Amino acid sequence: MRARTLLPAALAAALLALTGCGSDDGSASADGTGASTSKASSPAGSHDSGSGSQDAEVPETLHFTATTVDGKPFDAKTLAGKPTVLWFWAPWCPTCKGQAAETAKVAAAYEGRANVVGVAGLDKNSAMRDFVADTGTGSFPHLSDENGEVWKRFEVTQQSHYVILDKNGKTVHEGVLPGGKGLAEKVAAVTG
Repeated sequence: MRARTLLPAALAAALLALTGCGSDDGSASADGTGASTSKASSPAGSHDSGSGSQDAEVPETLHFTATTVDGKPFDAKTLAGKPTVLWFWAPWCPTCKGQAAETAKVAAAYEGRANVVGVAGLDKNSAMRDFVADTGTGSFPHLSDENGEVWKRFEVTQQSHYVILDKNGKTVHEGVLPGGKGLAEKVAAVTG
């Protein structure tokens, strides 16, 4: 009897995850509250995506740590003082794959003025690494969020979702940008 109860719930959860790919409701909120997400505490390592000023005050939004898909520790405090794009994606998501080129283009165009960080979830780290290699998005850091801690922190409930923070860590945009269209304009608005 228990199996009959669990199976429909598991199927519903799987369908919900699949229907989130490419949906454009942008309804999740991001208040930036929550505890640290990992034990790692050192900077982004070789993927320094234009980390913020050492003197910048670190907003609560950026008080979390994680590990990159290539196994390096990542401390979000290094993002303080500059606008930041958090791109939440899943390796099996075709919408996410369609956003990769534009996201990488924006990361390169705003290097040193804004941070771009991928937050991969909903799969295993090996699939995340393959996605980064296949899409050519290795020029900026990608967090391996297999347990969904960063996703929970920003209350993201679907993949292919952007959260854009201003230099003070305040959310200025969140939602889906099909194909990444409009990302450059949104980043331009927060970089001045």
